[in-house]
Amino acid sequence: MQNLPEKITKLARTIKEQRGRAMLVGGCVRDELMGIEPKDFDIEVYGIEPQKLREILDSFGKVDAVGEAFTVYKLGNDLDVAIPRREKKVGRGHKGFVVEGDAQMSFEEAAKRRDFTINAILQDILTGEIIDFYNGREDIKRKILRVVSRETFAEDSLRVLRAAQFAARFEFEIDAETVEICRQINLTDLPKERIWGELEKLLLKARKPSIGLQWLYNLGVVDQLFPEMKALVGVPQEKEWHPEGTVDQHTLLVVDRARELIDDLPYAKQVTVMLGALCHDFGKPATTQFFDGRWRSHAHDEAGVEPTISFLDKLGIYTINGFDVREQVVQLVRYHLKPGEFYKVRETLGDGAFRRLARKVEPDLLYRVSRADTLGRNAPWLPPETYFDAVPQEWFIKRAKELAVETEAPKEILMGRHLLELGLKKSPQIGEIIKAVYEMQLDGKVTNLDQAITEAKKLIK
Repeated sequence: MQNLPEKITKLARTIKEQRGRAMLVGGCVRDELMGIEPKDFDIEVYGIEPQKLREILDSFGKVDAVGEAFTVYKLGNDLDVAIPRREKKVGRGHKGFVVEGDAQMSFEEAAKRRDFTINAILQDILTGEIIDFYNGREDIKRKILRVVSRETFAEDSLRVLRAAQFAARFEFEIDAETVEICRQINLTDLPKERIWGELEKLLLKARKPSIGLQWLYNLGVVDQLFPEMKALVGVPQEKEWHPEGTVDQHTLLVVDRARELIDDLPYAKQVTVMLGALCHDFGKPATTQFFDGRWRSHAHDEAGVEPTISFLDKLGIYTINGFDVREQVVQLVRYHLKPGEFYKVRETLGDGAFRRLARKVEPDLLYRVSRADTLGRNAPWLPPETYFDAVPQEWFIKRAKELAVETEAPKEILMGRHLLELGLKKSPQIGEIIKAVYEMQLDGKVTNLDQAITEAKKLIK
């Protein structure tokens, strides 16, 4: 493998001197074979007992030992080291395993516990030899996901979600037997953090997350875990008459367009936009009706709030890196139609409308979800001459930037201390005056502190 960190090759030499063998395993081998530069490395050490392995690792610096049932040693943020292990399912849930290490285990037996053949390939660090008992390299060439062992695959139900996210990230197909196995697995034992861990990779690491989302439908994941997504199936999309023009298919198109718009954002906001795009039409199943000659979904934006909260609860989504992802996703669903609505009345719309909206939802994130929603109506089954453009959204973000509210509402100019300096005593009146002056500020009638204090004095009188 090219560009291996020096500590890995040095560790492999030390292990060889102790009559052991260090093998790269899992994702780092797969990625290298696919032409993707690995960022993290997993090593399995054969022929060295755990106590001796720990002594060797300690000589390389600080070692973090993690894992309740089985010890994995971490050297830095990019290297995990362990001996090969076997797992036996003894109870419900992701912790219901008995795990035992065996330094003398064969390569074939160790690889058999892996989920997919593309992840069951080993590579000798020093010689570069590839060991591939289950034809993972051939499956990489064929772009196929295939289980290693029908007997052991179902022991970890998370692997069904992993199938969907790998299919999305690598744009692979899933072979028929693997699909059959996945559909028979009960997923209700999965904790929310593990569900989110796979959905996060599907949404953020794939170029076309729609591939993975469609597999969530096809593999029965949506049926078991996400009734909010299941409810979208078959609901007619407004103005789209083709039988494939349903809300679930529109949502897949929107998510792909959203994925094109997030690379410049910090992680928490990337998550927010992708979840906003995924949830934006959750209100349509309850509101879609056919009248006046076409399908309409009146007030589906507000109706989507409750199912969005339910969906986020299943994922355990709250605050990430200090950013309130949960609140922003809910508000993106509630207001995702606002850019288009603002555009329709642009000639008479005051600046205060933008400033007030910015108090509820971040306009830049709203722009991205709304743009994805609009361009996500350009479905392959519709004639190109009917395609939508994003003029309203571009106008919206341009105005928001001109008003400097694209990421947040204006800060209050008038503060409580200013009113205390005017001689007011602490009382509810102070809050009322601050609020009243801030409303003037949002409308552009107050632009500096002198004006704010002048208006406050009027209110005091």
